[in-house]
Amino acid sequence: MKTQSSRLGAIVLFVASLVGFAIALYAYLTPLTGVNGSLGALVVTLACLLLALLALLLVAAKGRGGRVVCRVVILLGLAGTGFAALLLHQWWITVAMVVGLIGLIIDMNRPTPSHRPAHS
Repeated sequence: MKTQSSRLGAIVLFVASLVGFAIALYAYLTPLTGVNGSLGALVVTLACLLLALLALLLVAAKGRGGRVVCRVVILLGLAGTGFAALLLHQWWITVAMVVGLIGLIIDMNRPTPSHRPAHS
């Protein structure tokens, strides 16, 4: 059974992705943001939504291999989305992606469940 502390990283990642999604959606829909209606803002919006879904998948992943693959995809998504946000001059989205990276690091440092007893 997973404890609340072991899910903290995924929760931080999920919340940061939703914040990035909200900011990107605002930038895409609001006139005079400089990127309203642009393809780049739409891609960042969808990427943040995908990162939120991946954070949920990370919590649900059972095997070690699944968690590793999910973490690699999340890391690539965070880096790409943060870079795209920099190119769009949307600094707060980049900040949200950095917070998401901190959440991913917290998740990677969580203890792994042991199914075998230690050798004595």
